[in-house]
Amino acid sequence: MINYNGDIIKISEVPLTIENRAFKFGDGIFETIKIQNGKVVFFEDHYFRLMASMRMLRMKIPMKFTLEFLENEIARVAEQFSEKKLRARLTVYRKDGGLYAPKTNEIDYVIDVKPVSTEAKEKYVLDLYKDFYNYSGMLSTIKTTNRMLNTIASVYAQENDIDNCILLNERKGVAEVTNGNIFIVKGNTIKTPALTEGCIKGIVRKKVIELLEKNDDYTIEETTISPFEIQKADEVFITNAIIGVQPVTNYRKKEFKTEISEKIQKSLNFVSITG
Repeated sequence: MINYNGDIIKISEVPLTIENRAFKFGDGIFETIKIQNGKVVFFEDHYFRLMASMRMLRMKIPMKFTLEFLENEIARVAEQFSEKKLRARLTVYRKDGGLYAPKTNEIDYVIDVKPVSTEAKEKYVLDLYKDFYNYSGMLSTIKTTNRMLNTIASVYAQENDIDNCILLNERKGVAEVTNGNIFIVKGNTIKTPALTEGCIKGIVRKKVIELLEKNDDYTIEETTISPFEIQKADEVFITNAIIGVQPVTNYRKKEFKTEISEKIQKSLNFVSITG
């Protein structure tokens, strides 16, 4: 069962047509949201990112799209599951019609929920994907439904028996990974690509930065990162909304420690429960 414009219906009953703009033009955006023990985790941050993205893409925001309304719409689907760990995807797209220029800026929305594992993997292998680039600019910070680069990089990872790939921007700097943001640790300095490097404006990225800014033991930098810095790092970790923090254990011939990554994950878990 899913939530389509407020109606709880079967997936087979969703009235998506060949004119669907998310299908034809990638004219949609989405939020991937973790639900744990009935709580929609970090939803306020997801909500404000969604609103900012809709404004940037000139979608008409319905008056009823309040934080409370959308959180309740997600909960209506989640309550059908007995599992304690769930993954919700809220997709918003312009209504059918038009070519590149839409007939309307009004929107439809779909919320689907699935059980999910939220545990980080013990061994996690990372490598570079260099065939195509993730172009920098503010549009790259939005989670649009056009994720072709992420898809083909994920296929590359499958073909090469690795867990994930680093995506580079057009300047050959590190942007992100296929399913989240990346951080590198060197001594007491922790770096992550700046938003101007072409990375997604990740919710957990934001939370980790906030945690580190309050911790006098570390310095956090949002900056340009070269792929060569990864091999010199003490630790590398990935963040996304579902796993939280995934420590990287291997990058090419380099093996990493995971001590700091695991500490950050524990701190993040505490914030997600109490925040």
